[in-house]
Amino acid sequence: MIPKVFKEVIDLGDGREISIETGKLAKQAHGSVVVQSGKCMLLCTVVSNYQQSDLDFLPLTVDYREKFAASGRYPGGFFKREARPSDGEVLTMRLVDRVLRPLFPKDYHAETQVMIQLMSHDEDVMPDAMAGLAASAAIQLSDFPFECAISEARVGRIDGKFIINPTRAQLKESDIDMVVGASADSVMMVEGEMKEISEEEMVEAIKFAHEHIKKQCEAQLRLAEAVGRKEVRAYEPEREDEDLMKKIHDMAYDKVYAVAHSASAKHERSASFDAIKEEIKAAFSEEELEDFGDLISKYYYKAEKAAVRDLTLNEGLRLDGRKTNEIRPIWCEVDYLPSTHGSAIFTRGETQALATVTLGTSREANVIDMPSYEGEETFYLHYNFPPFSTGEARPIRGTSRREVGHGNLAQRALKGMIPEDCPYTVRVVSEVLESNGSSSMATVCSGTMALMDAGVQLKKPVSGIAMGLISDGETGRYAVLSDILGDEDHLGDMDFKVTGTADGITACQMDIKVKGLSYEILVKALKQAADGRLHILGKLTDAIAQPNPDVKPHAPKMVTVTIPNEYIGGLIGPGGKVIQELQKATKTTIVINEDPVTEEGIVEILGTSQEGIDQVLAKIDSLTFKPEVGSIYEVKVIKMLDFGAVVEYTEAPGNEILLHVSELAWERTENVSDVANMGDVFDVKYMGIDPRTKKERVSRKAILPKPEGFKERPPRNGGRDNRNRDNRGRDNRDRNKKRRRKSTRLNSSHVAISYA
Repeated sequence: MIPKVFKEVIDLGDGREISIETGKLAKQAHGSVVVQSGKCMLLCTVVSNYQQSDLDFLPLTVDYREKFAASGRYPGGFFKREARPSDGEVLTMRLVDRVLRPLFPKDYHAETQVMIQLMSHDEDVMPDAMAGLAASAAIQLSDFPFECAISEARVGRIDGKFIINPTRAQLKESDIDMVVGASADSVMMVEGEMKEISEEEMVEAIKFAHEHIKKQCEAQLRLAEAVGRKEVRAYEPEREDEDLMKKIHDMAYDKVYAVAHSASAKHERSASFDAIKEEIKAAFSEEELEDFGDLISKYYYKAEKAAVRDLTLNEGLRLDGRKTNEIRPIWCEVDYLPSTHGSAIFTRGETQALATVTLGTSREANVIDMPSYEGEETFYLHYNFPPFSTGEARPIRGTSRREVGHGNLAQRALKGMIPEDCPYTVRVVSEVLESNGSSSMATVCSGTMALMDAGVQLKKPVSGIAMGLISDGETGRYAVLSDILGDEDHLGDMDFKVTGTADGITACQMDIKVKGLSYEILVKALKQAADGRLHILGKLTDAIAQPNPDVKPHAPKMVTVTIPNEYIGGLIGPGGKVIQELQKATKTTIVINEDPVTEEGIVEILGTSQEGIDQVLAKIDSLTFKPEVGSIYEVKVIKMLDFGAVVEYTEAPGNEILLHVSELAWERTENVSDVANMGDVFDVKYMGIDPRTKKERVSRKAILPKPEGFKERPPRNGGRDNRNRDNRGRDNRDRNKKRRRKSTRLNSSHVAISYA
C-alpha cells in the first residue's frame, strides 16, 4: 500500500527552501518527520512512555547522530561502525534539549526520547541548524503534552547583511555565527560566537533569526492540521494540596527571607535553609510526613524561591548581600604551575578555575572526523568539572555533555583572539576547583591569562560574565543580575553568559525560562554585562598586562620554514633515517606537511634548545642550498684526490663539489697538494654546469689575478695538426672497416669449404 505523504515547504529566500514531510518513514514512532534542505535530510522520531516514571523530573533524552553513509564514507576504527557521539553531535543535542525541555509540563515525568539522524549530507547545508525544527515538528504530530511549536535557525552576517542558515563556506566570511531557538512568541535560547560585535548588533541578529523562526513554526502547525491533530494524552499529574502549600509558605517565607538577607556564604546559607526545612518537617507527625513528605519538600522550595526573588525585587539585594550590578571579589595569579607552558588561577567569589596551556606542533591538532565536517583545530579548550568543586562525592563516568558544552563556549570566546600566524597547536585545559556560579566564564578569564603567561600573542584579552534575571509578570518589576550565583541560576528566569574584549562581544550563551522576554530587557542585560566584563577585564590585566614576549625557557620554541617539495625527500631520507637521526641529535621534533596550494613543504621545528633548532635550520639550509652562477663562495677542503680537491660550501655544510686541478691556479699544477691541503678555506667562483661533463664546476683561479706575462697555452700546431689528425683518424677508420670486411669474407669461404 502506497503511504499517504504530507508535506510543507518553508522558503528561506535566495532560492533555498526547507521541506517537512511525514507519512512515509518510521510510522510506529509517536511522531516522525523528514526535514530536507538541498540534499541534506534529517529523520527525527519521538517516543514517550505512557506510564509516569518514579523520578521527580522529566527523563528526556535528545539524541542526534550523523551517519557516515550519509556522506558516502566509512566510519573510522577497527569495527567500521558508528560508536559514541562526537563532541559536535553532543553540542547539537544540547542546542535542541535546552529549547524543548522547558515546554513540557513540570509534572510530566514519562520517559521521552527524541532521536534525530542525519541520513543524507549536503556540503552546502549545515544540519545542526535544522535539528530543532525537526524535533518540534515530530512532537507536533504526536500526542505529547507540549506547550507550543518551536524552531531553531542559524544567523550569519557578511558585509553587514544578515543570512539565515548560512553554508559553512559563508560562515568563514561571516562575523557572526549564532543559533537562536524560539517559539512564535518568545526567544528561548541563543548560542554563538562573534567577531567583537556590539550589543545592538547582537539584538538585531536575534530579531532577524526570530522572524524566520516564526515562519518555521507556522509550517509545523499547518502540517499538523493537514495530518490531523491528535488529542493530547492524559497522564497522572502530581498530587497537589493548596492548603498545605499555604501552610508551608507561611511557616517558611519569613525565615528564609531573613537568612537570605543575612548575606552569608554558600555553605552557611545552605545549612540555614536545611535547618528551616527540618524545623518545618518536625512540626508534622510521622504519619503526615509519610503521606505528605514529598509535598512538604516541594512546597518548601517554592517558598524559598519566592522569598529569595522577593528580596531582590523589593530591596535590590541578593543572597550574598550584593547589589544587582555588583561583581564578587576577584583575585588572580599567573605562572602558578612551574612545569606547564602557561598557567593561571582565576577566583571570583566562590568560583575558581585553574587553566593550563600546552604548546605543540600541527601533529597535536584536534582532528574532527564527522560525516558533516572534516578538519583540524589548532586551538582547542577542554573543561573539567569534578564533583569536589561543589562539595559533592559522585562517580566520574567520562566527560559529561555539560562539560563538552561549557568547554565549547569558552573555546569560542577565545579562539578569535589567537593570532593567525601563531605557529603552535595550542591546548587549554580548565580545571574547575570551586563552583558557585558561572565556572565557564571563570574558564574564559583563567584561559586568557594562561595564554598570555604562555607567550601566546593574544590580539586582545577576553573576559566573561554570567547575567541573570528575576521578573514579576504581574507587576512588571524585574531585576537584571550581574555575576550570578548558582542559586540565582536555579531560582532566576534567565542565564545569560557573555564574553568579549574591550571592543565587543566574542561569544554568548543564553537560556530564558520565562515567556515574552522583551528586547528592552535583553538590551539592558547586555549593557549591564558589558560594564561587568570591563570590570573583570581590568582585574585580568592587573595580573598580567600583556602577553609575555616569549615562551617559557622550558617550553618548546617553534620555528616554521618552507622548502620546495623536491627537497622533502632529502630531509626525510630513506625510511626516515635522516629526519630521525636529526631529531635525536638535536633533541627536537620535526613535522613536515605539504601545502597543496603553494606546492611547498612546511617544516615545523619544535624544541626547547635554540642550539638544536639552529642545527636543524642549518641542515635545511644545506639541503636547499643553490649556488648562483658567477657568485663567489667560501669553501673548505674536505678530501684530496689526484685530479683535484673535494670542497664543501662553508655556508651550506654537506654540500660538496669537485674543484678540478686545472681550476686551482693559472700556472700548471702537477700536484693538488702544491696549492691546496686538507682543511684549507678559500673562495671559489661558481661557474654553473659544464656543457661537456654536465656537472657543476667551480674555479679558484677565476678569482685570482693572472700572473704577469701569463699566456694561454695555444692548441698544439695551431689547430692544423688537429685537423690533420682528424683526417688521419678518418683514414684509419676506413682502412679498419676494409680489413674487417675482408676478414669476414675469408671466414665465410673457410666455412663453406669445411661443409663441402
